[in-house]
Amino acid sequence: MDGDWKPGQPRDDAARGKWWEKFSDARLNELEERVEVSNQNIAAAAANVLAARAMIRQARAQYLPTVAGDPSITNSRLSTGFGKPLGITYTNYSLPFEASWEPDLWGRIRATASANSFAAQATVADLQNVRLSAQAELAVDYYELRAQDSLKKLLDSTVGAYQEALELTRNLSKAGVCDDEAVAQAESQLKATLAQDTNLGVLRAQYEHSIALLAGQPASTFTVPVESIMASPPSIPVGLPAELLERRPDIAAAERAVAQANAQIDLARTAFFPAITLSASAGLQSLSIANWLEWPSRVWSVGPSLAQTIFDGGLRKATVQQFQASYDQTVANYRQTVLTAFQQVEDNLAALSTLKQVIEQQDSAVESAWRNLQVANVRYKAGIDPYLNVLAAQTALLAGQQAAVTFRMQQMVASVQLIKALGGGWDASQIPSPKELGRRIPNGSSEER
Repeated sequence: MDGDWKPGQPRDDAARGKWWEKFSDARLNELEERVEVSNQNIAAAAANVLAARAMIRQARAQYLPTVAGDPSITNSRLSTGFGKPLGITYTNYSLPFEASWEPDLWGRIRATASANSFAAQATVADLQNVRLSAQAELAVDYYELRAQDSLKKLLDSTVGAYQEALELTRNLSKAGVCDDEAVAQAESQLKATLAQDTNLGVLRAQYEHSIALLAGQPASTFTVPVESIMASPPSIPVGLPAELLERRPDIAAAERAVAQANAQIDLARTAFFPAITLSASAGLQSLSIANWLEWPSRVWSVGPSLAQTIFDGGLRKATVQQFQASYDQTVANYRQTVLTAFQQVEDNLAALSTLKQVIEQQDSAVESAWRNLQVANVRYKAGIDPYLNVLAAQTALLAGQQAAVTFRMQQMVASVQLIKALGGGWDASQIPSPKELGRRIPNGSSEER
């Protein structure tokens, strides 16, 4: 239920927004779940929500009077009094209670509570934005790592094919069909491809370490098993452009920041009005401990006080102008965030549309390069063409296959980025109300610890 919502956790299963499950990859699902639990940026953002919730309760506490007690036992000596030497020693027993209350006549407390509530809602949206960014970054790193695995598999098979081609060239050289130049060319190509194959381990290790960091795991003990699977991107419903304003947590945070800045203007304006405080004190006071708690020892006082700044050299006016300028800044930031969101959606939609065509064209190019290599091999074995033709065909095929893997990786990354740009299944209605945020967290909860 809403009242059971706690920062750092989705409010219900429907709001969990497990968009990564659309990719149907069990390994990715497992890693994303680790991000939910162990990512330290998410943990820091959740702690920020807790601090903002406490500030709401601090502001609302000002609606109630403050009561304080100050019991004391004081032993004193008077050396003189009324111009005469006394030398009196006495003990004063005091048990006072004081209460003060400032009625919110000008809305100062209300404006403070409102500003803190909007700030707390912004931190909740920021928390979701941090979570979504970490999830999307992990998915991007994951598919870039899988691309390295696919390239590794491709280069491993290519190295095997080049090894067979080298053996064939050596045999043909021994038979006098070709010269040693062809053997040297085959050896050079094999060794260069081996070096390229080995170098893939550098990038793969870096992506693996990046995933470990996002999952809150030590890089030295974290591994992702090698799999050369590159899935197809899922179907992503885009919806109406106006819906994007409700889907993006960064837009929601910017909107709450505008509301907070507006409330701070109201708060600054209350400084032009006097502060009225109602105070009262009562207690027991006596010079004898035997009579300390008796009714005749009672003391009390009550009365209002008023404080008003008469001259401040324009300080209050300048403060209001400062917060008005801050409000204008948050409005501009909000508009820029919205424009950026629309741009990111359109960029990734265009990328997916283009990459779909590019992949089809590249697959066709790879098929043609493969046929060209088959023909070049036949003509070389028949002694019609030199080995240089085979070498060129092999190089073209490998380059085409590598490009095909890269384009598919870019397609998966664009899919992840589009889901992120659309808010990852999140919705602004998931932000708790100020009433929910102001509730005290039960003792012993994980959030309080």
